[in-house]
Amino acid sequence: MVTYKEDYVSNSRGIQLFTCTWKPEEQQEPKALIFLCHGYAMESSITMSSTAMRLANAGFAVYGMDYEGHGKSGGLNGYVKKFDDLVHDVSSHYSSICEREENKGKMRFLMGESMGGAVVLLLERKKPDFWDGAVLVAPMCKLAEDIRPHPMVISFLTKLTRFIPTWKIVPSNDIIDVAFKESHIRKQVRDNEYCYKGRPRLKTAHQLLLVSLDLEKNLDQVSMPFIVLHGEDDKVTDKNVSKLLYEVASSSDKTFKLYPNMWHGLLYGESPENLEIVFSDIISWLNERASVTNQRLETELKQMNDGISMQK
Repeated sequence: MVTYKEDYVSNSRGIQLFTCTWKPEEQQEPKALIFLCHGYAMESSITMSSTAMRLANAGFAVYGMDYEGHGKSGGLNGYVKKFDDLVHDVSSHYSSICEREENKGKMRFLMGESMGGAVVLLLERKKPDFWDGAVLVAPMCKLAEDIRPHPMVISFLTKLTRFIPTWKIVPSNDIIDVAFKESHIRKQVRDNEYCYKGRPRLKTAHQLLLVSLDLEKNLDQVSMPFIVLHGEDDKVTDKNVSKLLYEVASSSDKTFKLYPNMWHGLLYGESPENLEIVFSDIISWLNERASVTNQRLETELKQMNDGISMQK
């Protein structure tokens, strides 16, 4: 039995952000906390629901939120004015959950898909010792050549961002068609009123490009434990950069999984058989690390114990 709840929080700019939670049945103490970071144009409560349910049924407390301009949150649909603001919103909300009394002494894992993978890597950069690990699913460390505009087009559009940032004029393939292998999932995403459709807004595309270029140059800085998963036939994000992340990251605990004949949408866009393979790897990785106490957790547990001792 999984308990699901929805709420709204305000960000520092006064925008209402949608949040949601999936928890195992109340008498079961969660193994760890997992924080979802959805992809570009996606949302948490519908497209990420099957992922969250799998994780909650495996004994984890799962938290989601829709970024500004995405899903059920406020802001212009599909518009990312400043990626740093988006990361700050996620960091602020998820950090506050970790610091609740009932969540002290629990391991904290981030899980990001596509653009959400970029969010995860920037969350670690923002607070390097705060998070205990990450699941990176086809992370946006570099846009695949199939969806990346020609350099001359990029140069021209970059100049235009100052004048018409919200216009939907970036030439691109239909990402839904190339991201999700299963046709009924493509239909579900198209029918989901909370998913953004249409061409990327100019400023949004520019921000995503800048972030992916930044991450690609700084892969060696990633130090937290992580598993990175990528479909071999992904045409949205670059599988070779996921492999490079695994090879050059400074983390001493890193895993790379490349799935033959799978596409970009590994969490819900594949056949049931393929989804079982992917989630078996994810949940095994999480279970192994949730059962081991690390230095951050040891320090937190000691502080909690010292506080109790002083009160006696």
